[in-house]
Amino acid sequence: MDTHLADDLEPEDVDRWVQSASILHSNGDGIDIAVKDDRIVGVRGRARDRVNHGRLGPKDLYGWQANNSPDRLTAPLVRRDGELVETDWDTAMDAVAGRTRELLEERGPSSVAFYTSGQLFLEEYYTLGLIAHGGIGTNHVDGNTRLCTATAAAALKESFASDGQPGSYTDIDHADTICLYGHNMAETQTVLWTRVLDRLAGPNPPRIICVDPRETPVARHADVHLAPRPGTNVMLMNALLHELLEHDWVDHAYVDAHAVGFPELQKMLDGYTVERAAEVCGVPVEDLRKAARLIGTSERLFSTVLQGFYQSHQATAAAVQVNNVHIVRGMLGKPGCGLLQMNGQPTAQNTREAGADGDLPAFRNWSNDAHIEDLAGVWNIDPMQIPHYSPPTHAMQMMRYIEDGSIRFLYVTATNPAVSMPELQRMRSILSQDRLFLVVQDIFLSETAQLADVVLPAATWGEKTGTFTNVDRTVHLSEKAVDPPGQARPDLDILLDYARRLDLRDKDGDPLVKWRTPEEAFKAWKECTRGRPCDYTGMTYDNLRGGSGIQWPCNDEHPDGTERIYVDGEFWSRPDYCESYGRDLVTGAAVSPTEYKALNPDGKAVIKAGEYLPPHELPSEDFPFQLITGRTLYHFHTRTKTGRAPELQAAAPDVWVETSGADAAEQQWAEGDLLRVTTPRGEVTARLRISGIREGVLFLPFHYGYWDTESGHEPGGDEHGRAANELTLTDWDPASKQPIFKTAAAAAERVQESGGVPAPAPTTTASRPVDGDVPATRGIATALAREDSTTTEVDR
Repeated sequence: MDTHLADDLEPEDVDRWVQSASILHSNGDGIDIAVKDDRIVGVRGRARDRVNHGRLGPKDLYGWQANNSPDRLTAPLVRRDGELVETDWDTAMDAVAGRTRELLEERGPSSVAFYTSGQLFLEEYYTLGLIAHGGIGTNHVDGNTRLCTATAAAALKESFASDGQPGSYTDIDHADTICLYGHNMAETQTVLWTRVLDRLAGPNPPRIICVDPRETPVARHADVHLAPRPGTNVMLMNALLHELLEHDWVDHAYVDAHAVGFPELQKMLDGYTVERAAEVCGVPVEDLRKAARLIGTSERLFSTVLQGFYQSHQATAAAVQVNNVHIVRGMLGKPGCGLLQMNGQPTAQNTREAGADGDLPAFRNWSNDAHIEDLAGVWNIDPMQIPHYSPPTHAMQMMRYIEDGSIRFLYVTATNPAVSMPELQRMRSILSQDRLFLVVQDIFLSETAQLADVVLPAATWGEKTGTFTNVDRTVHLSEKAVDPPGQARPDLDILLDYARRLDLRDKDGDPLVKWRTPEEAFKAWKECTRGRPCDYTGMTYDNLRGGSGIQWPCNDEHPDGTERIYVDGEFWSRPDYCESYGRDLVTGAAVSPTEYKALNPDGKAVIKAGEYLPPHELPSEDFPFQLITGRTLYHFHTRTKTGRAPELQAAAPDVWVETSGADAAEQQWAEGDLLRVTTPRGEVTARLRISGIREGVLFLPFHYGYWDTESGHEPGGDEHGRAANELTLTDWDPASKQPIFKTAAAAAERVQESGGVPAPAPTTTASRPVDGDVPATRGIATALAREDSTTTEVDR
């Protein structure tokens, strides 16, 4: 079991160990929290857990230190004369509920919006969804999962008409070919990557195919590394599918019995040859052929997809083609045969399940009146109280409504849009509007909180109880280990207080929200899921305690949970049952119920072809590079927590920019040179790391904002931009509405020579320098470094 304890403590010094799971990435690693003198002092992996078997990654081992940070929010804040000042809870909540009531009377529910996270607990999301959809009646509800894995849900809905991951982590143990599409698993799900490394080091190692423009640790282990030009993922996937069909690597019996749309795919793929894709994508023809051959001849194919596809041009169309590979090859529902449209946050799956991202709870269909009536029955309200007159409002559209003044109240929970949203100059202007009443519920005074009218101090992981679900549908219970600091309260308690002050009622006049504890909320959620794909009715807090997590669906039919779904071609896609009828992949137009029923009356998988279209913003003479943003192993989102963990911060202390050796040589740049990177929207100044990235592409990590600079929340004075999203554009995928962070046209110029100072980038990750003389990264990365660094386990 991986373990880290503070202050030279030994395991026998710990007063008690409290069950939990990881909160700083999406893997869902089982963790025990160490408590001494009523303070969190460390963690250890849970050896019995099905997800991680006791292993932990760097953010697990060190990120908990943020809980004890001295700058935690400990009292509510309200804005007085332009300044945030401390107040009491009654004053703060009266202001929040009072402004909500005023706007409901003056302008109606469409003036109120909620923007939440992928880091709360299931019970909190469900409560928020009930308040927003069933009580207030607004459909302006979304999560920052819109920026992260909205495309995961959208792609699953397009192919299978419902959210829910077909695969299981255990498929890695059985697969003979593993494909990672835009997924740097070695940095985003480090423990899952060690599971792959176990396979590679053992008998019968799988073949690895990596699609990524950077030379990630995954790429270094790949049998085939495809590094396509940003924005061309659909072309690449269509070429791979063309090869599968050309060589008849197709399970025709499976397709005939369990899928619709195959003839349309055949027609669309005409002309998508590997030769054409090689030219458009900038990858060798032979590499494309080899990748297709490995996929086409595999007996057990497992695939994962993440931000390299989701945050790119034509995101949903590209991710759907990965689904199509598995459908045409019949690689679903069997050991080693599955796919995971991955999540980027620990509770992103719960956001989608519980209705806190615009979806309806338990994968009900907004366009199906029977589903609306069913949910209204669960909530004991009139169906017309649930807004379903138009599609749910996605986050970027919500920001546009704030900009034009139709939304006047925004309640932000556990996220930081002032750093994570695209085109930050515009975002700061939107969030700073005088007519907007901004509420921020968080654990630190983030860049967004600094703009708020009311700031509510929240408890975090380890300070409250609740459940959360990872990408392979494993549900974990996280128990309260210690009290939160000062007056900070659990998010659930704050939401319950808000509902009480609004006096929300059901149709019998009883309180709309009928629970007061996390366990009561979980029991209510179970009833909401009864008979739906994400059925939790067989779970209790008691059977989640002490052992491992449980995979949904878990009910009378599957009392121990369900490892894989879609076994034997049984899908959740019947017209009367499915969560979504789908969208046009090019325009985003919704498919009508009548159209869907005609297409798929028997509830099969849907093979949906995707036409390639060039990105909207292409390189030019003034902006010759393509800019992509992304993550690094040692930080999570905007560093709100990881930036306060000394070892993690030391491993990646500041922003950097990456370019290829060829581009650096052409521009006569050297490692550590200070570059000014510009797009039509702004600039960022960062030191240069010359890495294994493909030519013509610049990379910036998106984690770095301004909370730990003098300005606090934006570039100020002589400071240059530090946040990557100063440069990104307001553009999104038509189907998933996920913003596009990976195809901006950019320029770069040197403003200062390095003077021998290297970039502050890790040397143990995808940012490994091509120059072997660059000193190794400080902090925890030094302990993790190996000659050919591929693993994130602490080297003991």
